[in-house]
Amino acid sequence: MPATKDLRIGIIGYGFMGRTHSNAYKQVPQFFDSPLRPVLKAVCGRDANNAKAFAERWGYESIETDWRKLIARDDIDAIDICTPNNTHAEIAIAAAEAGKMVLCEKPLAMNLKEGQEMVDAIEKAGVPNTVWYNYRRVPAVTLAKQLIDEGRLGKIFHYRANFLQDWTISADLPQGGAALWRLDAAAAGSGVTGDLLAHCIDTALWLNGKITDVSAMTETFIKERKHNLTGKVEKVGIDDACAFLCHFENGSLGLFESTRYARGHKALYTLEINGEHASIRWDLHDLHRLEYFDHRDDSLVRGWRSVHITDGDMPYMKHWWVPGLQIGYEHTFIHQFADFLDCAAQGKPCPPTFRDALATQAVCDAVLDSAEQKKWEDVVPV
Repeated sequence: MPATKDLRIGIIGYGFMGRTHSNAYKQVPQFFDSPLRPVLKAVCGRDANNAKAFAERWGYESIETDWRKLIARDDIDAIDICTPNNTHAEIAIAAAEAGKMVLCEKPLAMNLKEGQEMVDAIEKAGVPNTVWYNYRRVPAVTLAKQLIDEGRLGKIFHYRANFLQDWTISADLPQGGAALWRLDAAAAGSGVTGDLLAHCIDTALWLNGKITDVSAMTETFIKERKHNLTGKVEKVGIDDACAFLCHFENGSLGLFESTRYARGHKALYTLEINGEHASIRWDLHDLHRLEYFDHRDDSLVRGWRSVHITDGDMPYMKHWWVPGLQIGYEHTFIHQFADFLDCAAQGKPCPPTFRDALATQAVCDAVLDSAEQKKWEDVVPV
């Protein structure tokens, strides 16, 4: 094995995403060979006791309660942003200006203008960067990309995706605060569009190319909720549900839907792509399988096949277990960080970069504008 160099990580935020990322940092060296070795240097959070408990559990060497002090430290090489959306820009720009590598949770920003400022800062600094759109690293989805790029589907006609949840249906659920910031427009920017559809959009842009224009509708089913920070009943500014049509640059049509008001669905993310020769479909609830239909098969055996993504020649799987044994959600972050280390060591960009994520932000902005204006909106080129 080649000699390794330490990559000293400072993570900001210790919630759900902080755990998924920290798990990736600890697991990558156990399963992937890389010239860079992650060192968990510091965790930053506003509550010192919570930050200390997180650091002890995951093995971080120290804590900070001010992200500016974390960025200023000479013993930190990379900043990982796992904070609410309204803080991404300020932290990422400051980290880039300090010469740190930057890994940022999705969506990139609150809006396209803010996202452009982040991209400008990152590219001016020339620092390695990535945005955690982790579903690209599901082996089945990566295999779908491979099949499309090989031309197996032929000309693409349709792309459809949805992301359905049901956790915000109760009118008693408050908005705002540490656990419920996704319901507060001031912290999240949008609702399901930026939180859930952004994942669908990123995957679609990666698999099927640019989206040129959109026609969307959104709905906020519960108009007012108590705010955890003010204690007052306030207007809800996020979208609870969103659906949109679109055109792709390659001539195909798209149909996307997301909601947090779909009883029985906790995280149903599905996609289907129909092409001239073949179709594929994938379901997050069965993430280790890719369904594939090829019209060129002999008619006697033609039909949908369920491909079990566990063999060593399938994306990422050679790093894990023997064929037939599955991996899960947490591995998507491990794969992305392993790719990030390889790219950083080689001086190559690790997609999705900030600029890649800006393209997703442009679609999200167009979707929200379309829903508000009740008309087709062009997606701003980035």
